[in-house]
Amino acid sequence: MELSGSQMVIEALRKENVSVVFGYPGGAIMNVYDEVYKQNYFKHILTRHEQAALHAADGYARATGEVGVAFVTSGPGFTNAVTGLATAYMDSIPMVVISGQVPISMIGTDAFQEIDAVGISRPCVKHNYLVKDVKDLPRILKEAFYIARSGRPGPVHVDIPKDVTAQIGHFAYPSEIKMQTYKPTYKGNPRQIKKAIEAIVAAKRPVLYIGGGAINSNASAEVREFAKICGIPAVETLMARGVMGDENPLLLGMLGMHGCYSANMAMSEADLMIAFGPRFDDRVTGKLSEFAKHAKIIHVDIDPSSIGKIVPIDYPIVGDLKNVVEAMIPLAKEHVDADKYKPWRDLLKRYNEIHPLKYEDSNEVLKPQWAIERVGQLLGDKAIICTDVGQHQMWAAQFYPFSYPRQWLSSGGLGTMGYGLPAAIGAKVAIPSKTVINFTGDGSILMNIQELMTAVENKVAVVNIILNNQFLGMVRQWQTFFYNKRYSSTDLSVQPDFVKLVESFGGRGFRVKTKDEFDKALKEAIESNTVCMIDVQVDRFENVLPMVPAGGTLYNMMLEYKE
Repeated sequence: MELSGSQMVIEALRKENVSVVFGYPGGAIMNVYDEVYKQNYFKHILTRHEQAALHAADGYARATGEVGVAFVTSGPGFTNAVTGLATAYMDSIPMVVISGQVPISMIGTDAFQEIDAVGISRPCVKHNYLVKDVKDLPRILKEAFYIARSGRPGPVHVDIPKDVTAQIGHFAYPSEIKMQTYKPTYKGNPRQIKKAIEAIVAAKRPVLYIGGGAINSNASAEVREFAKICGIPAVETLMARGVMGDENPLLLGMLGMHGCYSANMAMSEADLMIAFGPRFDDRVTGKLSEFAKHAKIIHVDIDPSSIGKIVPIDYPIVGDLKNVVEAMIPLAKEHVDADKYKPWRDLLKRYNEIHPLKYEDSNEVLKPQWAIERVGQLLGDKAIICTDVGQHQMWAAQFYPFSYPRQWLSSGGLGTMGYGLPAAIGAKVAIPSKTVINFTGDGSILMNIQELMTAVENKVAVVNIILNNQFLGMVRQWQTFFYNKRYSSTDLSVQPDFVKLVESFGGRGFRVKTKDEFDKALKEAIESNTVCMIDVQVDRFENVLPMVPAGGTLYNMMLEYKE
């Protein structure tokens, strides 16, 4: 059928079963928005900033595993969106972002709101397109969704000039995609899988190192089964929280800069590391030459370029993690003796008993860790947890009891402040039956505070819990530890009245200073079923511990800090 370019965009989203789009209109994408107005295939949610539109699409994608979609316009509309693209790219989140562009004849003329969007997005997307002819648009849109969700997921950017959205062309949406230069490998090599099992059988101190790839491939059930069959202790990265479930006796906890003692020691003393979908981030490895230096390494990843990128790998397996672990399970049942690793498990259990995650609670001042634990006690698996970035993010990763994958949404790779609120909106839109909690800081929340209006307008009842220490807390902590307490530009004691602020947007606000006030506010916030903000006045100088100093070794953690 004959359609305009903007009509093709709408039809493509219908064929991809897109149910919600987040976005912000402008001059160059007005033709598309005119079709948005006419259609009834999907819901469009108008955010108040383009960055937030992408974070909301990102939160939607993380909560569901489906492709998140966002519209932005050209020039500043697109440059505002770049942080959202980079956030999704670093964490391998499937997204399709469609931007408007000035007409083709005006590209390169410094026209109003012209920017080289494709050039800017290139380093922070999985793939991008500038559409120059409407006849290419159906294929490009099909490819965009295919690339975003296949292989290692990631954001794909499609830049469409305004005159292309107005052109008429034949719309024939491809039923499938065949790309000569893009063919992800889904099945692991059987010979390599067999060698990996042989390495596990030969090991005395193996450890499972689980990364975000386990969530992206929906492999959590298989990973749990494999760990149980083999009796191998497991550690999770920040991005993998929820894969094993915190009640699992084999889980040692999160590893890395703010990881558990037993998790970091397991990596340091292991003779075999079985890496399921991590990317060996520097926040995990610490000093690279000392990272797991006694261990042979099995690395399973669907992205061949990530294998051997940071550390040498002894047993590389390229493939979708779910498929590979499914292939490993029968071999493990046949060959691996779980009892063999009991002394190793007992040693790590002892490490955890000696140095558990802990904090000094107080009845004089609220501790942020207590607030997070309390939410976990009251909501547990009923809540999806979003965070911004900083101390509150690490405390939430440490102290919230995660039960399942996609319960935890946080910007890991890029560490994007301002992510939490819009991502929480996306998650709540995706799964309205769940309570969605956004743990945030008094610094982070102000970076996209305008999205309270988006939440109120669309009746998206997210509960924002500000762990308010009147500091850029993590930077302040580093200044305490490493800069002789020179608190350069981290004091945020001059701040708005957050209760009045959320009320001005039409939500409900609470300020709490005691445990009783916190319980009462949380209960009312959840029962009110509206947009809420709980301003929790917490200990200003609480630190996140343990801590591996940047460039330090995992086996040499700071376990406490004394004045």
